[in-house]
Amino acid sequence: MIRGGRSYVLSPPAFSNDAKRLLVCTANTVTIFSTATGLPVLSLDGHTALVTAVIVVPASTPASKILCYCWTASLDGTIRYWDFSVPELIKIINVNLPIISMVIPSLLSQTAETNDKSPKTFAYLSVENTKEPEKESGKVLRGQIKKCNLTNSRMAGGMTLSETKQPEIITVSSSGKYFGIQFKRKLRIWKVPIAESERAVVKKITLHHTKNMNVLAFHPTQRIVAAGDVTGRILIWRGFGDRTFADGDGLVSRKLTNNEEERPGVRGNDDADSCTTWHWHSAEVNVLFFSSDGAYLYSGGKEGVLVVWQLDTGRKKFLPRIGSPLLWFTDSPDPSLSSISCADNQIHLLKMPSMEILKSISGIKLPCSFPEMCNGLQSGIAFDCNAGLVALRTENYCIQLYSLFDDRGISEVVVCERNHQPGDEVTVVVTLAVLSLDGSMMSTAEVKLPEEGLGGLVCLKFWALGSQNKEFSLSTIVYEPHRDAGISAIAFHPTRPMAVSSSYGGDFKVWVCNNGIQEMDKPLPNSGWTCHAVGSYKKKPMTAATFSSDGSVLAVAAETVITLWDADKNILVAVIGETLMDKTVGLCRIRSFVLMVLFPFGIFDALGSSYDFVIDLLKPVVNLAFAGTSEYLVSASWGSKPQLSIWSMSKLSVSWSYMLHVEAIASAADMSFFAALALLPESSKCNETSIKGRDGVILLFNASDPVPIFTWSVKKAKGGALAFIQANQFAIDENELDGKPHQSLLAYINGDHEYLLFDPQGKEAKEQSTIRQEGLGDLEEAGKFGYASIYGELPQFDPKRKQASWVLSAPLERPWETVFSGSSHNLPPLTKLCSVFLESLLEKRTVNVD
Repeated sequence: MIRGGRSYVLSPPAFSNDAKRLLVCTANTVTIFSTATGLPVLSLDGHTALVTAVIVVPASTPASKILCYCWTASLDGTIRYWDFSVPELIKIINVNLPIISMVIPSLLSQTAETNDKSPKTFAYLSVENTKEPEKESGKVLRGQIKKCNLTNSRMAGGMTLSETKQPEIITVSSSGKYFGIQFKRKLRIWKVPIAESERAVVKKITLHHTKNMNVLAFHPTQRIVAAGDVTGRILIWRGFGDRTFADGDGLVSRKLTNNEEERPGVRGNDDADSCTTWHWHSAEVNVLFFSSDGAYLYSGGKEGVLVVWQLDTGRKKFLPRIGSPLLWFTDSPDPSLSSISCADNQIHLLKMPSMEILKSISGIKLPCSFPEMCNGLQSGIAFDCNAGLVALRTENYCIQLYSLFDDRGISEVVVCERNHQPGDEVTVVVTLAVLSLDGSMMSTAEVKLPEEGLGGLVCLKFWALGSQNKEFSLSTIVYEPHRDAGISAIAFHPTRPMAVSSSYGGDFKVWVCNNGIQEMDKPLPNSGWTCHAVGSYKKKPMTAATFSSDGSVLAVAAETVITLWDADKNILVAVIGETLMDKTVGLCRIRSFVLMVLFPFGIFDALGSSYDFVIDLLKPVVNLAFAGTSEYLVSASWGSKPQLSIWSMSKLSVSWSYMLHVEAIASAADMSFFAALALLPESSKCNETSIKGRDGVILLFNASDPVPIFTWSVKKAKGGALAFIQANQFAIDENELDGKPHQSLLAYINGDHEYLLFDPQGKEAKEQSTIRQEGLGDLEEAGKFGYASIYGELPQFDPKRKQASWVLSAPLERPWETVFSGSSHNLPPLTKLCSVFLESLLEKRTVNVD
């Protein structure tokens, strides 16, 4: 199996002592990147939940810089000690509570004046109390600050420094003498005891503000602390703890005073000399850090701008816009190198003090914050199945191309030339991105949102992959391709430069490149796309489109029916699903008669549920896919009664179906298999013993058989995607996938863009072994598949069992109660229904013959 797509920015990273490596928390592992190349070199595997902290043991002498030891903490309730040069796990400490944050002040202390020859090491933990939370003023306090003896591998007995409603992030000073948390409108700051022990008293002060605070930072040499709040303000307290901490801690302070007039800005009885407020940021401040000499304060937030403040004068200057909200800043032992983590899942290595970006470590882009603009199932995720790439929409109007085998970003395509400002109001949304089968062409759709009801615009763009630089360049742009209607789907022809776009306005258009003369594997210099044909069906909204594997048939969903076309001649070949719709319309007419005539007599109750079931099936088709080289077409519809249907092209009728809400469909190009990603019903989610809290299931079908071959339950299925990827032998060898040739791998990307690649017919899948995967899901337990995996086991049926002899059978006196039972596509014609129904209302009389 190949796993990837993890977030790089949920926790702050850490540099090695020689600054040549960067340790990054990635889900339940720690990935080690080279700062020279930006590529991963090693990983620390062992935690079973999200890793929340990584701390490198600093070198005490220049010669010890070659030592590579670190501590990690995780939500699995363990602290682990590693030699990350091998890598090798040395020690495990069980805390038995999820650890949200961890600091080890003694590692930062320049001197440790104790009587012990080998002083003990203590960590301060922010944990979540999941056992017996206490209540204070009616509120549950789940956040706790605790102390842990790392040397003796145990918690400091019964010591809880603080309790908060939720666990908070701990910040430690560079000197290791202070640490603190921001809790709503308060700062809680502790002074680390000079002689650390399990029973040592840890002094604390509290500073107050009028707004909630997000981040704090300690000055490296003076008793100064800075905090940023949710409104963009920065507060600087000077001389904090003069009354409480004044015991010769070695930090510079001001003279003590109790006169409130001589403590400007300080609220109440807070222990500080003064409090200064600076304000430039228009939104919340997320990043604060002092320069190594303490002369400057750097701040950053949602705007993606680093502001450099001169601490003595308050003057400021600005560094170039990074383009994404800032989250973490990390110093390195090399004063000329630092890193900054951004909300777009990127870590930039910076040259100090100019803040020039030297290298970027790019993770997979996180889901966009405007899912309401996604159309159906083509929600901005497209696959290049041959190269193993995925194309993802980003919030800065780009398409990221990401390698699933290498787990790194390849390039970005700027779809819309706009100066993206993080936090600005969204005016343009890239709604669709689709790649051709060979990955040489791409099409995107974007919508310019109207301002005050005016100025909306829909654009369709075609892109061509360069033969030299392997980057996409814009080939053609079409404004308002379907008048003012939105684009619902885009699909490429499998063998020729042809594409189709469907719209909610009631039509679809077939586009060709250079009249479609040249083949796809040949370059098309100065190519341009033109409209080849326009089609519609009864002015119904066109909601989905796809080509058959050989390109001979174009299937377009016209709301609730599927139309089949000859794309070259623009001829309607057939319509499937229309018979079901016509019968249901007839049933609706009968239902109106039932409502008017029979409802007053109480007879309607026996019919209502059947009618409602049939009517609810008429939901728009939102996804279409031909099942590889087979004769079957797969469709998915959403609504209160969602449906997965498989249609036979030879019979032009439905072959089989399931009532499932399907998020994605993927078919193998050279086989008759297809996979469907379905959301589990709410009733199934509650059954923790069978699905363990997972919300989706991947079903692998042979199109001709309604019984799934394999079933895998997954997490975060909402917004997920599926694809069959051509196997990359080098990547398979590196990841040890079964050790045998593979034709294709099944790729699953969940709603958070974490992904998993595996052989759907490999050894692990066939054995149905349970595989732990944070954020993705486990392969389902052996023997559970299909109906049983969703609704539970059915009772055993014995065909040899005889019916009880005393059960009498007789003709049903009211046959109209069952005439509507069964599958809707097998109902008798309307004339038959009416006659049977009306005859059942006639009163039968008995004639006596003398």
